[in-house]
Amino acid sequence: MQLAEAGLDTIIEKWERFFYDYCKEEIDNAALRFPEKRSLLLDYWVIDTHDAEMAEYMLEKPFVALYAAEAALRKMDMPVDPAPKLHFRVRNLPEGQKIGIRDLRSQHLGTFIAVDGLVKKVTEVRPKLEDAAFQCLKCGAVIRVQQNGTVLQEPLECYEDQGGCGRRTPFTLLTEDSRFIDSQKIEIQENPEELRGGAQPLRLTIYLEDDLVGNIVPGDRVTVNGILHGQERRRGNIKLTEFNKVMDANTIEQKEQAFEEVQISDEEEQKIRELSQDPLIYHKIKESIAPTIYGLDTEKDALALQLFGGVAKQMPDGTRIRGDMHILLVGDPGTAKSQLLRYMSLIAPRSVYTSGKSSSAAGLTASAVRSDEFGEGRWTLEAGALVLADLGVACVDELDKMDSKDRAALHQAMEQQEISVAKAGINATLKSRCSLLGAANPKFGRFDEFASIAEQINMPPALLSRFDLIFPVTDRPERARDTNLATHILEVHVAGEKMEHDHHQGLATLDELEQKVRPAIEPEFFRKYIAYAKRTVFPVLTDEAVEKLKSYYVNVRAAARESVPFTPRQLEAFVRIAEASARIRLSEEVTEADAQRAIDIVDYYLEKVGVDRETGDLDIDIITTGISHSQKDKMKILTGIIKDLSDREDFASMRDIKTRALEEGLTEKTVEDMMAKMIRQGIIYEPKRGRYKLTSE
Repeated sequence: MQLAEAGLDTIIEKWERFFYDYCKEEIDNAALRFPEKRSLLLDYWVIDTHDAEMAEYMLEKPFVALYAAEAALRKMDMPVDPAPKLHFRVRNLPEGQKIGIRDLRSQHLGTFIAVDGLVKKVTEVRPKLEDAAFQCLKCGAVIRVQQNGTVLQEPLECYEDQGGCGRRTPFTLLTEDSRFIDSQKIEIQENPEELRGGAQPLRLTIYLEDDLVGNIVPGDRVTVNGILHGQERRRGNIKLTEFNKVMDANTIEQKEQAFEEVQISDEEEQKIRELSQDPLIYHKIKESIAPTIYGLDTEKDALALQLFGGVAKQMPDGTRIRGDMHILLVGDPGTAKSQLLRYMSLIAPRSVYTSGKSSSAAGLTASAVRSDEFGEGRWTLEAGALVLADLGVACVDELDKMDSKDRAALHQAMEQQEISVAKAGINATLKSRCSLLGAANPKFGRFDEFASIAEQINMPPALLSRFDLIFPVTDRPERARDTNLATHILEVHVAGEKMEHDHHQGLATLDELEQKVRPAIEPEFFRKYIAYAKRTVFPVLTDEAVEKLKSYYVNVRAAARESVPFTPRQLEAFVRIAEASARIRLSEEVTEADAQRAIDIVDYYLEKVGVDRETGDLDIDIITTGISHSQKDKMKILTGIIKDLSDREDFASMRDIKTRALEEGLTEKTVEDMMAKMIRQGIIYEPKRGRYKLTSE
């Protein structure tokens, strides 16, 4: 290559001719908009089209090429005076320059590359010294020193060529005469969906300067174009031969379209379109979710719908209605809840799997932390699991094991789908537009179908009410079901053994049993199907679907005797499920059949956890408050009795309470159960054994 042998002046002249011939209008616009716009931003392929030699040289020798380009910009005639100092930035590098964080090697040092990743940490913006002015304390001369790197470079002497005295003297830094630029440090990590088998995501530190700072927040998915270089490591005063990999960013491309990182070819798009027309599409998708797990048909239907999700709406008044569905699985040990969560985290195009038992509020949502190594003692904004799963699925196992303070952080994340951080001068709002799939175990080991769900899970009703669907997964002895389950589990093990045997024998055939445990749609293609549906299909409710949902909602509420069967929050859940059902077919319309599918699933869920066992009526209060309407009526009777007895004798004895309650038609067992619940909820207290009073009178 001729440029490799050319001098710096030749390269500057070549850039100058290029700018005059092809970019003069863009340069003039940037100059007129300075300082709001401080860079000339070009697409790599514009350079490659007009000067392929320069484009290739820039990839191999970016330090020289970019320095020469900015020097050429400073020599250009500008429409303003004084001429602004513009940066030269390049985006959209060729595919061959896109290197995964895991694949970065020493051969990439000093080259112009592109790296995809998820922003994990961001430091505050700080001024960085670029051109330092030092004053000699002997003669008063001002000496200027250009700064490079992170260590302050002071003048070795009072330079005579800058009007100094030529002596080695102490200096003082004149900050008001020095020139600073904004700087920021971010850390990106590998995208979660690219990690399989529980691999630890690798990270890369990126340095941003000037007009690149302040636009990136944790959770953003970005492509960073820049120069990789080594950063010296020390152990005390000893310099090590091993260097850290860091990157100086030239441009940052934010992923604005959903699932932009999922590459889908024209051939794959055609296959996706064909599959969407299959009349068995719902069955095939359900069969592709954890095929080794027996049964749970309705639960798998709901999980399939969660993967596709509804349509998020941004209203004219600024409010946002979420389209993501939140699902909670509650059940007995050994019912494959964790396995379902693991499988969902592998299928979802964007997903994060974590355990509530080992996660703090910061680990789930976001936090401001003081980082000594990365932030150099500064406060750093760090993203948690729900932010990293933005536009995907956050799978949180053992949700009930979280600390109560940490669970409180989920409320805003689930409903508003954003997380606010206000700490140490950092005020930020991060996006967490993800579906939450949680799993929890009952407090007392096994799920009791005759007790309210709020009593059995160590979670507040306010949080439970934010889930669109709650499914109890129970394990009850039943001969026919147990036979089928045992057969399925044993067949899965036999199929696994055969596949391992065939693999070691070099065989590639699959018998009927091995085909049985294979998903109907291959996981990799399934992920692309979901990504394609979520980024291209935005269905709209038809008049028939609207009428179906409206009449069902109104009729069920009208038929209720005293309890409230469901609230407008459940109606929104109907809409989200119906939209997801249409998305599975890649349909732009939500039909009456989609609405019916939503009604069937919500009915199934409410009959499992939202029925008052005493009256047989649907009662959403069981989920939202933990107390059914009939229980509230009994509590009112008991509080009236306790108040009346306390007014007479300063307290109410259990014997007197039971006597009066029996006259009101309550049984002795009901009185004991209600009294225990009222004590737990702080409605009454026991100043002496067997003596009761109202907490507030």
